[in-house]
Amino acid sequence: MPTVLTGSSREIAKATLVQLRLPVPPTGQALVKSAYVRQLRLRPDEAHAVRDHLRQTAGAPGGTAGGAADEDPADVSGEVSDELIELLARYEQQDQPALLPPPGVFVDVAVPALKAFGDALVELRRRRAEQLAAERAGSGAEAAFGGPLGLAQQDVRDALVAVRGLEANTRATPLGMLNLERLEMAPAGLERGELIATIPLAPLEETAVSHKEWSVRSKEFTSIVTDSLETVSETGVTDNTELSQSTSSQAQHSNQFNVTATVTGGIPVINGSAQSGFSSQDSTSQSATDSTKHATQLTKKASARARQEHKTTISTTTVTGSEETSTRVLKNPSQVSAMRVDYFSLMRKWRVRLYRHGLRLTYDLVIPEPGAGLRRMHKELADLKGQLGPFQFGLPHSEITDAILPGETQPHYRVLAERYGAVVPDPPIPPSAPQFSVGAPQQEEGWHIFTPDPLEVPDGYRIKTLNLWFATTSKTGSDNKFSFKVLGTPLYIKEQDQGEYGPMELTSTAYGAFMLHATGKVYISFEMINNRNTTIRVASEIEPIPTQPDPDPTQPAHSDRVRDKWQSDVWNLLRDAAQSQYYERQQDIATKAAALEEQIEQVDTLTLRREESEEIMKGVLRFLLGPDFAFMPPDVVDAFVKARVDLEHGIGFDDNGLGLDATAWATVREHEGVVRFVNQAIEWENVVTFLYSYFWDVPQSWNFIRRLRHPDADRQAFLRSGSARVVLTVRKGWEQDWVTFAEGGFKSPPTTPDSQYLTIAREIAAYDDRNYPGIPPANPGRSAVRLEEAVYATSREVLGKTANPVTIKVDSSRDFLVGALVVIDSADKVDPADGRVVQESQIITAVPDLTHITVGRLDRAHDGSVTPFAVLQPGTKGALIAEWNEYTPSSGTDIEIGSDLDGGV
Repeated sequence: MPTVLTGSSREIAKATLVQLRLPVPPTGQALVKSAYVRQLRLRPDEAHAVRDHLRQTAGAPGGTAGGAADEDPADVSGEVSDELIELLARYEQQDQPALLPPPGVFVDVAVPALKAFGDALVELRRRRAEQLAAERAGSGAEAAFGGPLGLAQQDVRDALVAVRGLEANTRATPLGMLNLERLEMAPAGLERGELIATIPLAPLEETAVSHKEWSVRSKEFTSIVTDSLETVSETGVTDNTELSQSTSSQAQHSNQFNVTATVTGGIPVINGSAQSGFSSQDSTSQSATDSTKHATQLTKKASARARQEHKTTISTTTVTGSEETSTRVLKNPSQVSAMRVDYFSLMRKWRVRLYRHGLRLTYDLVIPEPGAGLRRMHKELADLKGQLGPFQFGLPHSEITDAILPGETQPHYRVLAERYGAVVPDPPIPPSAPQFSVGAPQQEEGWHIFTPDPLEVPDGYRIKTLNLWFATTSKTGSDNKFSFKVLGTPLYIKEQDQGEYGPMELTSTAYGAFMLHATGKVYISFEMINNRNTTIRVASEIEPIPTQPDPDPTQPAHSDRVRDKWQSDVWNLLRDAAQSQYYERQQDIATKAAALEEQIEQVDTLTLRREESEEIMKGVLRFLLGPDFAFMPPDVVDAFVKARVDLEHGIGFDDNGLGLDATAWATVREHEGVVRFVNQAIEWENVVTFLYSYFWDVPQSWNFIRRLRHPDADRQAFLRSGSARVVLTVRKGWEQDWVTFAEGGFKSPPTTPDSQYLTIAREIAAYDDRNYPGIPPANPGRSAVRLEEAVYATSREVLGKTANPVTIKVDSSRDFLVGALVVIDSADKVDPADGRVVQESQIITAVPDLTHITVGRLDRAHDGSVTPFAVLQPGTKGALIAEWNEYTPSSGTDIEIGSDLDGGV
């Protein structure tokens, strides 16, 4: 028989979850009910409003919907009593959660009554939200985010989620069993596999054989990561054809692509088994059968996959004068007989064993949005990426003004310049209007035309008004009257002796609107006769040229060109500065987004699993302690601030001066007892989580959640989960305490919420005590379950119950150890006196000789006179419930010459 290389064995953790199917008790489940009531987030007077609504729907005030004052809080029919209403009214906006009733007050409250209350509350809140929506639609006003309508809609959502959670958590029995198992695969030698090729050789024939071999690796499951939640995370780098590596990959494949949910937790391979009731032997037998089938199917698929990845090709060629180093020359030396060379693949044989090494009580919870906390980084990344885009400058030209707007202390264009970090010019100062005052040359004889230097109208401006003053005298002599005329206008003063005239507005209609709106150089010519001592003065008033000529007076006035140019220049400068700022911010945002994306994706698998486990723990604590539970309440934050704790970096209490008084310590340690109990009672390393996709979440978030991506498939499924079924694994020895806590809520005085649940907890604890490592197994003599490395003996003694040490004669005491637990007798033997099973476990206190062992006491009587009873010391590996062999190809090849195939090789 080939030697099994136990030193090269590989182990894969496995578990079988057995969901018990029992009638849901009418009472108990105090924590579930308390969490439900807190999650409703009752507003002031809502409890009494629900009572009135239920009475109205019942048809008469004080009807059956309301109940009587002396009734129980609720009955199994779902009727809501006044006493229950008053109890729920205590939860309306309670500022101090510590003053709320303990969860134990809900032990006797029926689930249908709480559900009826929740349904009525949903209806009232929905009506309120519809009323606010109608009022907003009627007013035509836009409701601000987080306004009354938004709060009303959030209240409806809270009530709906709470009612659905109550249904999910109370529909089925929360109790179950988790069988802790282990697949052990050890190399068990090599065996000849299938026939690869046959080379026939005729007498004296010579041929060359080229032998090539390679392995094809599948990218989909080649990179395999093995996680240990305690110490190390390592990447599998072993030969891809090995069964253990293929099995691990196959297990990850089945977990990752489960149709109904993604399974996560401390146990990589999980299969389920359901029972209609609880029976130790029946449940064990059924779950062992299911686990064996699951494990066998898993390793067979992995073995087949490993064989598919291994390919061997042998090609034969006839040597024609050339020889390669990769060829092997074969020659048949016989002159009369033919010869055959057969090539066989060598298969690696694996011994696969399935051990069951522990049994745990489980408790099911359904929590909403387990990955909500981890989505924050993805939301931040989405927000950063949402800020990336083309530059847009939405500042209108009209906002660029030199006016001082309300709330500002300087012209608005300077405020804009400071906002965008730009240097802009000041608005243009209107230029002075051109004018001239000249003396005209004297004309003693005849007439003449005088044209002074032109008026220089600044660019962008035009003549608005043009006024003329002149003074002159006539030439000597009574017949020499002077005349004065402005060419191009009807202004004509003639035959005057002397005088001063003006002002005369030449641009008015009386003078034909002379030079109105003229620009550039404006020339004015005067015609004079018989004048002397003439002075002419012309003064103008200018205005900016409008952007459009002669606007319609019924329309708003257009801005002038100079000011428009200034606004345009300022706008361009502001735009350039804003664009520079925008591109700098875009670069910073892109850098932050890249760093955040790397932070999200470049995380080792161990850290990812730890973060997910912590989020599940947080969700469970919120469920058990209610939504008002805060991991860092404001009062605690204030206490830490007073103690000068560095909140930003989490540094504090690093010296002896904690700085917290008695009140602050009471606030900090408010939930300490419950948190400590939950962490001690639950094996968080064995907690199993079933994730349900985003469509279990709020529909408004579907679009964001469905687009979440992560290179780790398990993290992506966790992020996209809308709810999670969490199977809490109760630590060994805490079974009854946990059931009392979860079902009774630590009610004082202690109560028995459901005797059936407590009985199941005791049976699971006792069954584990009899079956798994370090503890004697149940029914070792008559069960098909074998115990690896167990020490077994029988005794024919007749022993009575005693509290003193007892020495038992056995057929052999070899390998029994002092201090070890042994199981005495079988589980199917019952004492007729009280109907109790006689099997028990005791500690070995001494091994006197090769045929005797001494135990500390005996709690039951044992009779081996007719049939010897068993005395068994269990092994360390657990119960071996299945064993089989698997084969995977190796890189070796076996050659046989002249093999006889008649034997069916």
